[in-house]
Amino acid sequence: MSTIGFIGGSGIYDALPLNDVREVEFDTPYGEPSDAVTIGEFGDTGREVAFLPRHGSNHGVSPTDLPYRANMYALKKAGVTHVFASNAVGSLKEELPPGTLVVPDQIYDRTKGRDLSFYGDGVVVHQPFADPYSPELVDHLTEAAESAVGDDDERDGDTDGGTKVVKGGTYVCIEGPQYSTRAESEFYKAQGWDLVGMTAIPEAKLAREAEIAYATIAGVTDYDVWKTDSEVTLEEVLENAERNQEAIKAAVEEAIRTLPEDHTCAAHSALEGTVNTPTEAIPADTRDRVEPLLGDYL
Repeated sequence: MSTIGFIGGSGIYDALPLNDVREVEFDTPYGEPSDAVTIGEFGDTGREVAFLPRHGSNHGVSPTDLPYRANMYALKKAGVTHVFASNAVGSLKEELPPGTLVVPDQIYDRTKGRDLSFYGDGVVVHQPFADPYSPELVDHLTEAAESAVGDDDERDGDTDGGTKVVKGGTYVCIEGPQYSTRAESEFYKAQGWDLVGMTAIPEAKLAREAEIAYATIAGVTDYDVWKTDSEVTLEEVLENAERNQEAIKAAVEEAIRTLPEDHTCAAHSALEGTVNTPTEAIPADTRDRVEPLLGDYL
């Protein structure tokens, strides 16, 4: 049975309720991951879950400096085939207030200095990325969130204390760790984009390059600074991230519980036809490094 990964974003530093827990330190060619990977059995489902706090258990690494490649490589080595991630994000739309959960389906990359690929050093891989999140997993995670925490009366304009869950939207990923300028925020909003955050890239790209199905649930913490009466502060972000934590975990737990054991999708064969370098031309040390990722195609 495949292992499901959960990458916890800001505000989520502890694993889901797991049995027979063990912590595994992975040594990767891309350095050390953010933290040890916590692996255990989720409830009575028999499903193995691997949890990794993106920023480390003490939130000691900024978005720009995160070891994204080491993190995803470690999850691949742990046997992970599906990843549910979480993000704390700013909203670019009035109708997405703090406390909303969004399962985005698109990303716009505004980062500048991050390592975006596992490959290079003698091997060229051209990976399609039109749909950066696994469409099947976006559907599944949205349905799970609606089932676990969604407001049943939302479509009628009423509220019953549930959480607003939105499927789809564009997450613009900025460099950080600084928040946006007002001009940048107004530009992102003018494009019709929905969310602004700092960690979707290169995480989603690396998941695809590792043939891991990937989707994220983003908890809105603020209105960014496009709103004239809004000024983003760390205090606001942390308070709202903590409030969102329970709903996000409940949604991910339901997604894990209901994911079919034999679930597969296009992401699991994403590398097919993408390697542009003849195997015999790839340097031996590079082949050794990418073997856990590209082995079936070399």
